[in-house]
Amino acid sequence: MASVLVVEDDQFVRSALIRHLTEAAHTVRSVGTALEALREVAHVGFDVVILDLGLPDLDGGEALKMLRGITDVPVIIATARDDEADIVRLLNDGADDYLTKPFSVEHLSARMAAVLRRSRAGGAEPPSRVLRVGGLSIDPLRRHAELDGAVLDLTRREFDLLAFLAGRPGVVVPRRELLAEVWQQSYGDDQTIDVHLSWLRRKLGETAARPRYLHTLRGVGVKLEPPR
Repeated sequence: MASVLVVEDDQFVRSALIRHLTEAAHTVRSVGTALEALREVAHVGFDVVILDLGLPDLDGGEALKMLRGITDVPVIIATARDDEADIVRLLNDGADDYLTKPFSVEHLSARMAAVLRRSRAGGAEPPSRVLRVGGLSIDPLRRHAELDGAVLDLTRREFDLLAFLAGRPGVVVPRRELLAEVWQQSYGDDQTIDVHLSWLRRKLGETAARPRYLHTLRGVGVKLEPPR
């Protein structure tokens, strides 16, 4: 059972979501505007937020940025927008997953269960030692990472991905394994991995075309190794 905040201004969709989630034994609160959502999250501890983008007072993408300023609660975007650039932007801005409308209640349940598993598990199980790869230093227990002595400002998922790869330096890790171990999913979209890798590369001062630490082998997987 989870505590869920539904942020949706369409009364029909909102009622359907509330009914389905309640029948699944979740505790549900709902609001129809972004400002109401921010007030709720500031005062109530939710396990997950389902956020519509087409809100009457503020675009859901802007609401997501504001939510990320006050909480790291998992957020699932519910949107009719299927443009790849929009999806990438939302993931970069802190969304944990997204669903394109219309979607089935079964699809929502599966995505929500996956997000909750990842959140409660805290990502991959951290080793008890500091990991060092070239100029990278990663302390999984303290969730602290540095590059050449400079602290890296990483999101939760970026840190989990970097720590998992750093624990296997020079080993090509298949994407399916990354989904299972870092995202706690048995299936998913490769785009999720690509977005987080791109975000990590920027913070490591590299690009896919000119990698230093993160190397992608097309059709095989990803590895992290020190610069040569």
